[in-house]
Amino acid sequence: MQIAPNERNLAAPKVDTIKLSPADNVVIALHDLRAGERPSGVDTELASNVARGHKIACEQIAAGQNVLRYGQIIGQATADIEPGEHVHDHNLGMGAHRQDYAFASANAPLPVIEQVRTFQGYHRADGRVGTRNYIGIVTTVNCSGSVARFIADAAEKSGLLDEFPNVDGVVPIVHGTGCGMAGDNEGYHTLFRTLAGYTQHPNFGAVLLIGLGCEVMQVSKLVGDRPIRGDGAMRHMTIQNAGGTRRTIERGLEELKSLAAHANKATRAPAPVSEITVGMQCGGSDGYSGITANPALGFASDLLIRHGGTTILSETSEIYGAEHLLTRRAENEAVGRKLVDRVLWWEDYTARNGNEMNNNPSPGNKRGGLTTILEKSLGAVAKGGTAPLRDVYLFGERIDKKGFVFMDSPGFDPCSVTGQVASGANLVVFTTGRGSVSGYKPTPCVKLSTNSEMYARMRDDMDLNCGDIVTSGVSIETKGQELFELLIRVASGERTRSEELGFGGVEFVPWQIGAVM
Repeated sequence: MQIAPNERNLAAPKVDTIKLSPADNVVIALHDLRAGERPSGVDTELASNVARGHKIACEQIAAGQNVLRYGQIIGQATADIEPGEHVHDHNLGMGAHRQDYAFASANAPLPVIEQVRTFQGYHRADGRVGTRNYIGIVTTVNCSGSVARFIADAAEKSGLLDEFPNVDGVVPIVHGTGCGMAGDNEGYHTLFRTLAGYTQHPNFGAVLLIGLGCEVMQVSKLVGDRPIRGDGAMRHMTIQNAGGTRRTIERGLEELKSLAAHANKATRAPAPVSEITVGMQCGGSDGYSGITANPALGFASDLLIRHGGTTILSETSEIYGAEHLLTRRAENEAVGRKLVDRVLWWEDYTARNGNEMNNNPSPGNKRGGLTTILEKSLGAVAKGGTAPLRDVYLFGERIDKKGFVFMDSPGFDPCSVTGQVASGANLVVFTTGRGSVSGYKPTPCVKLSTNSEMYARMRDDMDLNCGDIVTSGVSIETKGQELFELLIRVASGERTRSEELGFGGVEFVPWQIGAVM
């Protein structure tokens, strides 16, 4: 999906609605409108108040007829809708949505940009480049989580890192699983990939791996018979073998000092932007998400890919109904079918757990103007720009191809980002319309606001306002270029708002699949 070029400079300041495609039978309110007003694009008075970001019928829509936004189906009318009526969950349902996947039919490689842009990054032994230089304390099980935090707190109180200025800090990676699970099933392998991905992440200059000792997710299995990190900057222990909590803390501090000395040797050096891997997320979305921040991120994604970099789209449950736009951009039919296979897995997964795919959008999404998962998905897919889809990966699976890729994940933001970081994302870009707050150590998170009102209200949490695409007529291309330059600066060490606020301590959320036993 791509907004036509003559529509990309979206609005002069006083325009009160926007029609995103000539085929649409709804327009989007650009500010709060009152009953009796006659907004642009609607040939009659409004039947009721309509909030900013919500849809208004611009023509008669019969019950059972498709409702179109972006020129795509977002659902079917559940009642006759007259021009000027508010279109939302009282008169719009999901309906049938299967589309023609047309595998690889729109696979058009982007022109390569020959100019070599660089950022200042940390070069690792495995060839990857980090954007931060943390020490991680990674836990195999919930039972070792508190001890990991005790060690991190003790390191901070003792000033252990004072003599290691190149180390950004100590990050405990704790979670609520690792035991009470089968030892050889989908859930186990998903957690294994996630923990292995964090221990090898390029934003960690060194890692201490801690288990309890008797859990299902054994330290020895993660470490295996080979060095888990090519630089040797990893130590591991279990609380039971170390002699309990206090002795584990004492030994942990000793190991941290050794690891910090190793990590401190790393210094920032020029690296091509092709070594940047961006995890792309949206959360707390609203009716503006698919108009402003998401397409701007899509443009920046295309720019990074043209420079040889990598971007990861995820949240399979939130591309539902728009997956046909990605299968058409697949590099080949096999890649497209991998994506469809994940969508079919999700249909089965939700059904056997007594749920449904249209459980999304959330109440906050609906207050922001989004009605069905089809509508939300069409806006979410805009984050992926126009580049060919190179491959589809499982949650936390190591990304081994450059370009635009997809990683399977839930739509729950911290869980989805956890998978992207495990897969190798050294930056995260997060778009939000309602105002999400979070951070994802060891990976810096850049927050984009979709509307200017929320940006003004929560600017201490937002890194870039994309609402001016509507309020000031800034083009998507201009905003995308601005974001691209911001990403290079953040990759080089500029701190994001979430980093300044200290986020990242509770957002590691592995995807827990299967029975808890």
